[in-house]
Amino acid sequence: MADPARARRLAVRIRQIVSATIEMQIKDPRLGMVTITDSRVTSDLREATVFYTVYGDAQAIEDSAKALASATGVLRSTVGKQTGIKFVPSLTFVADIVPDTARELEEALERVRQADAELARAREGAQYAGEADPYRRPAVDEDTVDEEGEQDDQQADDADADAAELTDPADAPATPRSAS
Repeated sequence: MADPARARRLAVRIRQIVSATIEMQIKDPRLGMVTITDSRVTSDLREATVFYTVYGDAQAIEDSAKALASATGVLRSTVGKQTGIKFVPSLTFVADIVPDTARELEEALERVRQADAELARAREGAQYAGEADPYRRPAVDEDTVDEEGEQDDQQADDADADAAELTDPADAPATPRSAS
């Protein structure tokens, strides 16, 4: 097992070499506008997966995949020459789906924005069906509330006395003790 940092560095170097080689040396007419997006190397440095995207329709994607498959040997030998490692990893090309996923997410976000705009337009002239505050509040006697909205001191004292009666330890039932 190789050091994970070494595997990452090798993956970056493979991505750079493959990208430059496709641009400069591979002259296959089937190869469209290919962009190497990422590469990953296994921990034993024996296999490398190279991710790519192709600008174009389905036919261009298919043709580029065939061209990359046929150029794998040339690309692997170029990677071996430029990296100087003892065992050159085998290359596998995989079409990258991240741009497609990003495009789908952008479309979904746009649909949500439109739905929010429609909801805002519908809400523009709306009024509450009932009261503005639908939650019930406890009823307060107007006699016990003074001008500032506070209860009388006498009523507050009565409530404290009632609470004290409920928690008086003398009123608690006696628990029998076991004889030891």
